[in-house]
Amino acid sequence: MAKRKAKSSPQKIPYLKPLPRKAWAVIAAVFLVIAGIIWWRDSKDENQWEFVSKFGIRLPLRYAIHGIDVSHHNAKINWDKLKRTRSGEVGIDFVYIKATEGATHLDRQFKRNWAEAKRVGMKRGAYHFYNPRVMSDKQVQNFIGQVRMEPGDLPPVLDLETHAGRPDDIIIKGVRNWLTQVEGHYGVRPIIYVNEHFYKKYIAGNFDDYPLWLAGYSRNDISDLAHDAQVLFWQHSEKGWADGIRGFVDYNVFLHEPEDWEGLAP
Repeated sequence: MAKRKAKSSPQKIPYLKPLPRKAWAVIAAVFLVIAGIIWWRDSKDENQWEFVSKFGIRLPLRYAIHGIDVSHHNAKINWDKLKRTRSGEVGIDFVYIKATEGATHLDRQFKRNWAEAKRVGMKRGAYHFYNPRVMSDKQVQNFIGQVRMEPGDLPPVLDLETHAGRPDDIIIKGVRNWLTQVEGHYGVRPIIYVNEHFYKKYIAGNFDDYPLWLAGYSRNDISDLAHDAQVLFWQHSEKGWADGIRGFVDYNVFLHEPEDWEGLAP
């Protein structure tokens, strides 16, 4: 015989006590602190950083002119796709192309990249990777022997990224010689590319009258560097994307006004 089910007593709904005034005050204070932090961060974001999915990185949209630098590490570039790369009002306005390194090395993609940039109508510039172990005279001859600048091209760049175990005074002397001879050949003052450490170690106080291109990937701002120098470019990321290029590419921004940009190329 089935047993009769016992009637279950109705469950009691637990009574939730209202939070005391002190607890509400703490919650309100926390909310105000978070809101204040957000407001302070946004008010300090003078460079107007914004993630742009097309490029895969944040860009400082305060600046109007954006560009990249390439070498054989970026393999064979589809320059037609690269030229068309755009997200809203942001495109790739210039490209610096590795030309030479040391006394004899020519980047294996330079001739193609140099010609293709001109063909698609991209503003272009060439850079030399400086090797402190090699005589600077030979490095000058390597660069000017390969790079034929034309009206509208950006100034040549000396890329100083390694000390190669050489004394500071030797490096400074060699860099000065390269800059002087290259300026004499092309009739335009070269730009020096360095990171923050090399800027402080070799450039500050020695080359303050030269325009600079500074690399700084972990920074949101660069205004505290090179107060007395003319900083033209900031390389702010090495992890960007661009149509026509496989893998990552370096992104740079021109730190001045568009009207200054028009007068940069000789």
